[in-house]
Amino acid sequence: MTDRYVPIGWSRTKFIYDAILVVCVVAFLVCFNAAAQRVGALTTVTDQGSLPIRSFGLCALLLMTVALAIGPLARIDKRFLPLLYNRRHLGVVTFGVAAAHVFAVFDWYLAFSPIDPWLGLLVSDTNFHSASNFPYLPFGSAAFLIISILAATSHDFWLKFLGPGTWKLIHTGIYVAYALVIAHVCFGALQSTQNAGLPALVVGGAALLLCLHITAALRERAGARMRISALAADGWLRVGPAQDIEEGRAKIVSLPGHDPIAVFRHLDSFAAISHRCAHQNGPLGEGRVIKGRVVCPWHGHEFKLRDGCAPAPFTDRVPVYPVRVEAGIVFVDPVVDPVSAGLKQDAASEGQH
Repeated sequence: MTDRYVPIGWSRTKFIYDAILVVCVVAFLVCFNAAAQRVGALTTVTDQGSLPIRSFGLCALLLMTVALAIGPLARIDKRFLPLLYNRRHLGVVTFGVAAAHVFAVFDWYLAFSPIDPWLGLLVSDTNFHSASNFPYLPFGSAAFLIISILAATSHDFWLKFLGPGTWKLIHTGIYVAYALVIAHVCFGALQSTQNAGLPALVVGGAALLLCLHITAALRERAGARMRISALAADGWLRVGPAQDIEEGRAKIVSLPGHDPIAVFRHLDSFAAISHRCAHQNGPLGEGRVIKGRVVCPWHGHEFKLRDGCAPAPFTDRVPVYPVRVEAGIVFVDPVVDPVSAGLKQDAASEGQH
């Protein structure tokens, strides 16, 4: 949602977020290596040579688990929302750690191979007919390919170019990558591990993610049922008593088969815009109004209540809906305001030219 694209729009929050993230990664790698030496896990040359592989691999798995946990956590408890704002930075760091894991494999196992290391990942582990020695490298290779694509398309340029729906669909591939990583570990490292630590981390992390996503989905379903509103005789949606809408906040309403609408209260007047942010389809109705603009809780993108437009020089817009108040009850027309529709049509025409 910018008039120009730069690698990263740095801010104080991003610096703090990234600094904490890098410190945690470095601390984990240092502690992992120190613990391996302390418990006497490095008894052979093979153990010492494969230590970077294990440390980077486990770190990447934990980072993926954290990344996938942030979404449902933010839906369950809004205090986790700050972690969501720059989650793409976490994804790029995860790619970097995963790449270090891959190149550590190259350095230890494939450095003296007569074939290309990338090809070696595919042809050196192909014993698919064996149940006890089923290949694990293809799972890891496929997961790394997906993570690489997600990291390469993480910038807002690709979000704008592909559109929020397509971009988000592509980036749900992180779930496929996570499943492939779990298979990679189960058919690989878990087959030779001598302690219960790794199995506990793998099973515990997967179980935690499953529970968090189920809990968040149940809450979303309950919220969707509460948002379904009754139609008045003239086809307008009954939002509810005006006093129930907090200043600067919204009440979200919807009809089956329609996009949800966020009805905001601002300076004792009411306005309605789409609940879906034009950036990543974020929950715009869960944001707050600052100086007449709704701020999306996901990434801070702003839209004016009056016409749904982002402030200049940005050009993104969201639909606006007519609102009225009768006898203290707020109603919203589920049909997009003609002015808003005209703006979006003009924007589409500009895009064609």
